[in-house]
Amino acid sequence: MEHTRQRREFFRYISLNILGMIGLACYLLADTFFVARGTGATGLAALNLAIPAYTLMNGLGLMIGVGGATRYAFCRAQGDDHAADRVFTCAASLGLAVGVLFLLAAVCAAAPAALLLGATGDTFPLTVVYLRTALSFSPFFVMNNVLLAFVRADGNPGCAMRAMLAGSLFNIVFDYLFIFPCQLGLFGAALATGISPMVSLLCLSAHLRRAARGFHLRRAQLRLSQLPALCAPGVSTLIGELSSGLVLLLFNLTLLRLAGSTAVAAYGIIANLSLVAMAILQGLATGMQPLVSRASGAGETAAHRHLLHWGVLTALGIATLLYALTARFAPALTAVFGGADDPSLARYAIPGLRLYFTGFWGAGVNIVLSAFLSAAGRPSAGFALSLVRGPIAIAPLLLLLTALYGVTGVWLTFPAAECLTALLSAGAGFRFFLTSSSHVHKTQETPSR
Repeated sequence: MEHTRQRREFFRYISLNILGMIGLACYLLADTFFVARGTGATGLAALNLAIPAYTLMNGLGLMIGVGGATRYAFCRAQGDDHAADRVFTCAASLGLAVGVLFLLAAVCAAAPAALLLGATGDTFPLTVVYLRTALSFSPFFVMNNVLLAFVRADGNPGCAMRAMLAGSLFNIVFDYLFIFPCQLGLFGAALATGISPMVSLLCLSAHLRRAARGFHLRRAQLRLSQLPALCAPGVSTLIGELSSGLVLLLFNLTLLRLAGSTAVAAYGIIANLSLVAMAILQGLATGMQPLVSRASGAGETAAHRHLLHWGVLTALGIATLLYALTARFAPALTAVFGGADDPSLARYAIPGLRLYFTGFWGAGVNIVLSAFLSAAGRPSAGFALSLVRGPIAIAPLLLLLTALYGVTGVWLTFPAAECLTALLSAGAGFRFFLTSSSHVHKTQETPSR
């Protein structure tokens, strides 16, 4: 009976979170589609060059939100409501500070950032416009990520899902209105993206108005010594986001060197479709994290085992579906995003999609294991896995595979890195349960005094 209840709760949490992330993924696709149609390959390349900066800001928001919400759920499971409120207050304060820093960077350093990201020639002014506009809304992006995580951990995944869907729907509608009827081009796309978290925050305010909510602002001073404990459970999420940004940056620079801006535009199609896949898998991982941290607080080892088993199987199922759809419809997807009018763009994008998406079987396992270990009190293990699949594996594999296969080697780098990390993930998961079982066994055999 308990097993059935846990499974029902697991699929309720992840389904609502995945649905919300699918809404986010749809707006990413809409952004790519409208930019490709409204500004052509140059605008698409500029959008792709700007994404790593957005990814860094979004990743920091997720780190604070996921890390804080994990600590919050742990404190609540142990019955320490006062400590839970302090965690929320510190997370909100830190999130606001990070958002303001990115706002200042958008105002003062958009042009140097665009140069650093590889923008040149026609793509430079468009990249600067997108960065300056979208990152001006950074406080709303970061605080939205923080509140989404806390509302989900507070037992209201439905509200979090509705907020994500509302923000995504707004973005899709106003992407179209700003780019086409208003003729605002890439500035319009960035403006719609920037306003969307404000809509999401408005929806989340419904949870804040509930008297039964579990978290409240309290008078608490944010100290540097508190940051490791607050952020540690979310560091693997940050590294995962940074890995996506690092892949984008390195692949963009490599493709510019190997084949020029057309190859970068083709990678823009692949990267945005892969962001959809990543969003769905991240939705699975963040959806199960409150349940894992709650089980950790209550000391339920059996629940840990069930949650990880369901999480990995679900991730593999999602990856299989994603690959089947992408492999079957690669020409149609490329045509939708401008490949029908540019044969050279299609020549890079179609085989690239089919090779790149083989990496999501490994990515699904890695994302779930990393999130699970972080929420289960092993943040260093989750951090290590995220680090391997990002900077440690990507750069050397990219150099090796591009030297051997050219542009094809770029598409093979992501699957190779995820496959290598998946072997380490399996070992980390096995070691976690081995040490957990050993700890429980010793505890049971120790006589009470």
